[in-house]
Amino acid sequence: MEAVLFASAEPLSIDSLRAYVGDGDIRTAIAAVAERYRGGGVELVERGGRWHFQTAPDLAHLLRRDREEVRRLSRAGIETLAIIAYHEPVSRAEIEAIRGVQVAKGTLDVLMEAGWVRPAGRREVPGRPLTYATTPEFLSHFGLASRRDLPGLDDLRAAGLLDPVDLAFEQLAVEKDADDD
Repeated sequence: MEAVLFASAEPLSIDSLRAYVGDGDIRTAIAAVAERYRGGGVELVERGGRWHFQTAPDLAHLLRRDREEVRRLSRAGIETLAIIAYHEPVSRAEIEAIRGVQVAKGTLDVLMEAGWVRPAGRREVPGRPLTYATTPEFLSHFGLASRRDLPGLDDLRAAGLLDPVDLAFEQLAVEKDADDD
């Protein structure tokens, strides 16, 4: 019984155990194995009618390895994430209209895999396009309490995060508005 449970890659039901060890008092054998391991570093537990060995809960933290995997977003990914954050819920077509280029499906997939973007329903327009929005994980990762905490244009300019080309276009727009008045 012990060997079967130890070697199994997945939890085993009573019927599965019976197929390996034959008929007999399976429950008594399970109880004996569980008692033998009680209080040690490994224990026999039942989950949903299936039995398996697991690390004792008080020692699990010793085996856990937190490893941060640094992944850099592409410029397209950063732009797409910013558009979704500032304009959510937003459809792919709206993202493409703002960016001026087509959004690769992989870009949205990467953002969803990171847990920062989620599908947010469909627009009630012809074609019913899917819309996207940010997630609570996005807010948590970037240290934001809510979307209202996103930096504004003045904050981005002060931090030097606006592209000089963007600043030049913004200045031209301001000058054009002044000329129109």
